Amino acid sequence: MFTTRQSGDYNTSYTKRGLMKMRTLDLSAARSLFSGYCELRAGENTNESIRLLNGDVVANARSTGGGVCARVCRGGGWGFASSPEQSNDSVKAVLKAAGENADFMASKFRGTVLSLPGNPGAGKESFRPGGERLTQKDKLDFARSLDSYIAEKYRNLMSRMVVLSGFHQERALITSDGADYYSYIPRAHVFVMMTADKDGTPIDLVSRAFGGLGEFEDFLPRIDEIHEIVDRHYETLMKKRDGVFAEAGVKECILAPDLAGILAHEAVGHTVECDLVQSGSVAADLLNKPVASELVNMVDFAHHAFGEICPVPIFVDDEGTKAEDAVLIKDGVLKGYMHNRQTAEAYGVAPQGSARAFGFDDEPLIRMRNTCILPGESKLEDMIASVEDGYYLSNPTNGQADLTSEFMFGVAMGYEIKKGKLGRAIFNTTVSGVAFDMLKTVTAVSDDLLWLSSGFCGKKQPASVGMGGPAVKCKINLGGK
Repeated sequence: MFTTRQSGDYNTSYTKRGLMKMRTLDLSAARSLFSGYCELRAGENTNESIRLLNGDVVANARSTGGGVCARVCRGGGWGFASSPEQSNDSVKAVLKAAGENADFMASKFRGTVLSLPGNPGAGKESFRPGGERLTQKDKLDFARSLDSYIAEKYRNLMSRMVVLSGFHQERALITSDGADYYSYIPRAHVFVMMTADKDGTPIDLVSRAFGGLGEFEDFLPRIDEIHEIVDRHYETLMKKRDGVFAEAGVKECILAPDLAGILAHEAVGHTVECDLVQSGSVAADLLNKPVASELVNMVDFAHHAFGEICPVPIFVDDEGTKAEDAVLIKDGVLKGYMHNRQTAEAYGVAPQGSARAFGFDDEPLIRMRNTCILPGESKLEDMIASVEDGYYLSNPTNGQADLTSEFMFGVAMGYEIKKGKLGRAIFNTTVSGVAFDMLKTVTAVSDDLLWLSSGFCGKKQPASVGMGGPAVKCKINLGGK
C-alpha cells in the first residue's frame, strides 16, 4: 500500500501541494556554520478536518505551518531559535541566534559539558500514496455520501456526526555528528458518532477510527469496510441504549485491547519517559524491580513490530538518533526508560531515538512512539469463560494519569460477564487505580493485538503516537451509577 523511499530525489509530483520550499532548501550547505553540537531542522505540519453534523458541514479546514529551527549545545549551555521563513538566510539566522543563546546560558549557569552520545541516522522515509490526488471537494463529497448512508439506513438516531481527520508531518534534519534525514509521515482517519434516545436521555458512542498510516487516498476507496464498521457501531449503540449501570467497586474485568493500549500509554508510558523520571516519577525507584504480573511485557516500538510497520513509524528522531525499540517491562520487571541524548548520557545507556518535536518551533522532548503491551497466549473467549462475575470493558474516552501511575479513564462501552458469558451492555462508567498495582493483578493476556493511532499525546506539545495492546484480565476499580 505504501511506498518507502530510502534514497533518491523527493517525490516531485507532490510539489503542487505547496511543499517546494523544503525541497529547495539545502540544509547541508549550512554545515560550515556549525560550532559545537548542532541540530538543524526544517519542518511542515499539515492538518485536515472535515466534520458533518446531521448532514450540515460544520468544519472544512486545511492548514499548513512550517519553518526552520536550530538547537546548539556549547560549553554546557543549550540554545534554541526558530523562524517561520524557510530560506537560506533564515537558516543562517537561527544558527547564529541558537549559538548566542547557548553561549549566554553557559556563561550564566556553568552547566556540565556533555558528550551527547548518539547513533546518527541517515536516509529518506516517505509514505506518499501514488496515483491521482483527491481534492478537498472529493473528501467533502465522500463525507456527505457516508452521512447519507447512515441517515437513510438508521432513521431512529437522535444525531449523527461524520469526521475525516488528517495530519501529515514532513521534516528534514541534519546534525553536527552526521545525521542527515528526511521523512514524510501522513495519518488519516474516518470515524462517526451516533446518538440514540433512551427515555429522553441521549446515549452516544464514537466508532473505532478507520484508517491509520497513510492518506485519505489509501483509505476512502475502501467504502465497504467503512460501511461494515458503521453497521457494527450501530448494533453496539443499540445494545448500549438498552444497557444497565455497572456495579461500583473492585471487580474482575477484562480490558479490551483499546483500553489496555491507552492504559499502557497514559498510566505506564509517561512514568518511564526519563525526563519525567528525573522530575519525580514513581518509576525512578523501580528500575529492575517487579511492577506487574510476570505475564506483562511492554515495549515502545520505533518503526516495526511483529513483522509490520507501526502506526507512527519513527526511523530517526529529532536529535538525529537512529530509532530502536525500547524494552520497558519484561516478564513483569521494569527494565528501562525512554531517553534523549542528554538523559542517556546521565544514565550511561545508549539513546534509542525517543526525542521528538511537534512543530518547527518546538524543541525535542522525550516522547513515546508506538507503546504496546505484548500479546500473551490466552484466547479471549477462554478469558471471558473464566470470569464468574465481572465486566468486559472497551471504548476508552478522556481520562488522566499522573507520575505516581495513578489513573482514571472513562469507559464508553462494556458488557457484564456472568458465569463466563457476556451479558447486558453497560452505560458509561470509569476505571481507576494505580497502574503498577493493577498490573500485578493480571492473570491472563490475550494472543491478539489492536493498534490505535487516531489521537495526539499532550506533553507540553502534541505528538502523534501509536498505542497498542491485547485484552488483559485483571482486577480494577469500576465506577457505578
